[in-house]
Amino acid sequence: MQPTLTAERKRITSIDLLRGLVMVIMALDHTRDFFHKEAFTGDPLDLANTSAFLFFTRWITHFCAPVFVFLSGMSAWLLGMRKPKGELCRFLISRGAWLILIEVFVVTFGITGDIHYGFIILQVIWAIGISMIILGLAIWLPYNLLLALGIVIVCGHNLLDFAEKNAGTDLPFWWYLLHKQTVVPLWNNHLLGVFYPLLPWTGLMMLGYCSGKIFAAFDLKKRNTVLLGAGIGILVFFIALRFINVYGDPVPWTVQSNNLFTLLSFVNVQKYPPSLLYLCLTIGAAFIFLALAKTNGWLSRIIIVFGRVPFFYYIIHFYLLHALSFIAYLLRGHSLAEGMAGVPELPFKFIKPGEGFSLPGVYITWILVVIILYPLCKWYDHYKNKHKEKWWLSYL
Repeated sequence: MQPTLTAERKRITSIDLLRGLVMVIMALDHTRDFFHKEAFTGDPLDLANTSAFLFFTRWITHFCAPVFVFLSGMSAWLLGMRKPKGELCRFLISRGAWLILIEVFVVTFGITGDIHYGFIILQVIWAIGISMIILGLAIWLPYNLLLALGIVIVCGHNLLDFAEKNAGTDLPFWWYLLHKQTVVPLWNNHLLGVFYPLLPWTGLMMLGYCSGKIFAAFDLKKRNTVLLGAGIGILVFFIALRFINVYGDPVPWTVQSNNLFTLLSFVNVQKYPPSLLYLCLTIGAAFIFLALAKTNGWLSRIIIVFGRVPFFYYIIHFYLLHALSFIAYLLRGHSLAEGMAGVPELPFKFIKPGEGFSLPGVYITWILVVIILYPLCKWYDHYKNKHKEKWWLSYL
C-alpha cells in the first residue's frame, strides 16, 4: 500500500532546515557580488589569484543551487502523496511556466536594476521552472524508468563536453539551452545570459523527485540510516572519480604550491553547467545533512522559517541587496545618472568594478541582510498558514 503523509508529516522540518540553510548561504554569494570590491575584477576560484578565505566564500555557495533544485524535486514527490497524479502534473507545468516568467521579468530586474532589460538572465529559477515542466510530463513514466533516466542524465551529460571541445563555438542555440553556458545577442543590443543550461538540472530534479520515496517508504530511524548511507556512498564515489581525473568534470585537479591549495583544486568542480562531480559533492553532503540534522534548536527554528518560504526569500533578497547597493553607490559620490548608465562591461546598474567593501565588510553586510529578511519571511510564513485556502499562494 502506498504510504500517505499524516497531518504532522506534511512538512518535514529537516527539509525546511536544509533549504533554509542554503538560502542563507546563497545570500552570502549575492552579497559578495553586489558589495565586494573585487567581485568584478577577478575570479575567487582562480587559485593563482585568490586567498583561501575568498575561495571558501565563493565555494561554499556552490551547495545552494543543486540542493535547491534537488529539494524542489523531492517536494514534488511529497506533494504527489496528497494530490492525484493528474493534478500534480498540471501544477508542475503551470508553476514551472510561472517561474520562467518570474525569472525573466522579476528576477532579472532585481539583479540588474535595468528598466530596459538590456540583459535577460536565465539562472536557477529558470532551471527549476523548465525542469518542473519536464518533470510534470515525466511523472507519468514508471518510477524505475524515471529514476534510470535521471541517473543517465546526471552521470552521462559530461560526455557532451568532448563534443563541445571539438565543435568550439560552432554550436546551435538549442545546444546552449541544453548544456553550455553562454551569452547570446537578441535585438537592439539586448542580450540573453544562459547561465543554467537545463539538461543536468532537469536530471537532478528527476533524482530529487525519485528520492522523495525515501520519506514515504521508511520510518524516521530507517530513513536517516538510508540517507546517511547514500550520502557517504556518493561522497566516496566523488573522491574516487575525482582522484582518477579522467571523467566527471571538464577541469582536472592539479597539484598546487601547498597541500591546502591542492585540496582546493580537488574540490573546485564546475558549476556552469553542473558537472557530475559537482552534483555528487553537493548532493552527497545534502543527504548526510538530512540524516543528521537537529531541528529543535533556536538557530534551527530561525533557519527553518527561511526554508518554509524560499521563493519569497529569493525574490526579496535580490531587491534588498540592490537597494542597499544603490544607497552605497550614491554615498560613494556617484550620481543617479551615472548609476543608470552603468559601465560597459557589466549588465548591472549602480555597481562599479573595483569599488566596495573588503571581505569582512561583505560578511557584515550579509548578516545584516539576513537579519532584515527574517521578520519579512516570518510574516509571510504566518500569512500563508492563515490563508491556506488561497490557491495562488502555492505559486509563491
